[in-house]
Amino acid sequence: MAVAAGDLIHEFTISTKVGYFPVGNGNYHSLRRWNLRQAIEQTVRDLAVPPAVVFLHNPEQSLKALHPAQAHDYFADACEELERAVDAGLCGAWGVAAWEPAPLTNVLRAGSDCPKPSTLMVRVGLSLTAEQLDAGESLGWELNLDADQRWGMSPFSGSTSDPTWTTTDLSSFLEPDQHHTPVQAAFRLAFELPHCTRLAVGSGNEQHLSELCAATQLEVDLGAVDKYRELITTPG
Repeated sequence: MAVAAGDLIHEFTISTKVGYFPVGNGNYHSLRRWNLRQAIEQTVRDLAVPPAVVFLHNPEQSLKALHPAQAHDYFADACEELERAVDAGLCGAWGVAAWEPAPLTNVLRAGSDCPKPSTLMVRVGLSLTAEQLDAGESLGWELNLDADQRWGMSPFSGSTSDPTWTTTDLSSFLEPDQHHTPVQAAFRLAFELPHCTRLAVGSGNEQHLSELCAATQLEVDLGAVDKYRELITTPG
């Protein structure tokens, strides 16, 4: 007898994002309180359970064109609305997912008394430039978040079909005598660049997902990771 998805949903910890809305034939970013609250309430109705974490989706996109002080106040309002959603039982916690962390760090530094998220999600992995890696870490420090409050996304820069992930030997970054594929090595290293405890990946391919789950058991040579970071930050 098949088990309905609704019967299993309580067995999972669910996170989702708000702040990116459909309009006409396209989509737009918004941090307006009313839009955010409506989206969260609709999510709860659709899932029939409050998500564990609701992320603000790339809030920097809504703030780039604003004066820093204005952007700070606009962002603070959105954060307050997410806190109200937590207080109302619509989600367990709230966070920020930033594709470009640097502008958001500047916004936070432009004012004070901005509610702080419990979780931050940024891009991770070997595809990041030194500037992108530093930007993700700097935002985490600005928000005073521990490693277990930091999540990663896009560890393969969108696709594992790129030859980089299937042919590059990354064994030197790992402790010796471990069996792994290049994809598994790259995935495990993404947890260190910058350091985070959870990674968001696609789940459409069961075999791929199983491979990535196994990769979390690989042991990393942290000294090699430190040398890599020094290498990419050293002027050519």
